[in-house]
Amino acid sequence: MDRRRTIKADRANNFESGLGRKYDQWLLTTIVIMLSLGAVMVYSATIAGDKKMLSTNYNTLATHLAHIALGFGFLIAASFVRIEWLQAVSKKVMLLGLLLLSLVLIPGLGVEVNGSMRWFDIMGLRFQPSELVKIASLIYFSDYLSRKSEELHLFKVGIFNIGLVVGAIGLLLMLEPDFGTTVVIVATAGCMMFLAGVRFWHFIFSSSVAMVLMAGILVMAPYRLNRLLSFQDPWADPYNSGFQLSQALIAIGRGEWFGAGLGGSIQKLFYLPHASNDFLVAIIGEELGAVGILFVLVLFGLFLFRAFHIAAGAFRVGNRFAGLLAQGIGLLFALQASVHVGVNIGLLPIKGLTLPFMSYGGSSMVTAMLAVGLLISVDKQCQIKSRKPK
Repeated sequence: MDRRRTIKADRANNFESGLGRKYDQWLLTTIVIMLSLGAVMVYSATIAGDKKMLSTNYNTLATHLAHIALGFGFLIAASFVRIEWLQAVSKKVMLLGLLLLSLVLIPGLGVEVNGSMRWFDIMGLRFQPSELVKIASLIYFSDYLSRKSEELHLFKVGIFNIGLVVGAIGLLLMLEPDFGTTVVIVATAGCMMFLAGVRFWHFIFSSSVAMVLMAGILVMAPYRLNRLLSFQDPWADPYNSGFQLSQALIAIGRGEWFGAGLGGSIQKLFYLPHASNDFLVAIIGEELGAVGILFVLVLFGLFLFRAFHIAAGAFRVGNRFAGLLAQGIGLLFALQASVHVGVNIGLLPIKGLTLPFMSYGGSSMVTAMLAVGLLISVDKQCQIKSRKPK
């Protein structure tokens, strides 16, 4: 009888840890709102007016919804992943990510689009490995920082070793090239290192070095230098180097506080390039106004807050790896959203970054939902551990 009761108890715990009975409602509600608003704005951003383009618009919306559905599949699967197992395979996951970044650079394996080798083409479906590397790097950084927690005050352990991995990721990304993703990963790694407890002056020194290197990379390539110059004054060359930013600023300026109304954007009518992905916030600003942009920022602020709330629960039960992972997920998407918004409103130079959970893009959507699944897994498993009698 005792053995049967033990088996039943184990099954109940497994059921609770897998399917769960208590989710973070604020987190899930925030994600659903972002996905819903994103789908509406992607649909609106691709409306052109004539029947032929309307047909294309419906196909874009259907594809975007398919990306969301696939993302939910990955979210559910990730919510079943055991955190202990994830930590155990962190090095293998990172090596796989680096391997994919290397393979995509090989002609014939990687697909070149607009001068960048960022995609694999698998049976007509394009996959961007850099999106997966974002999650792989979070898992690896969380494992390393948790294992070396007692030695992070040493420069070699706290800065140099992890800097080598960040440098390898950055080098492979810049060979594609993908400066935007490099910035987001480096910034996220830096924030995680600071929160993990590296020495303050070591952090300041490494951050300064990273910024100098980024600035050097920015000015070494002529097209990046042109972007920087056009960012400073897009109206100096509004039909060439300053075209994207000037069109984005026109869209946001036209929207004023409350927007021209849903579907009322003019800039999406063949003026603003990449309106459904890299410049989605510009369309939100034109149609929903500054209030719409502020609402998007509030959503990502709430996402970051809930991720840190989940991280705090993990730290309370003594799972440092899970806590750092939850913090990393929150930071990654909050930083990427901040860069996307900054680019769209002219605070940052042009970078090709999607708005997480909202922009059109299969790789971006699937990996974002995968990360949320891991966040849910951390939350559930730490809740279960906190309820177990000590």
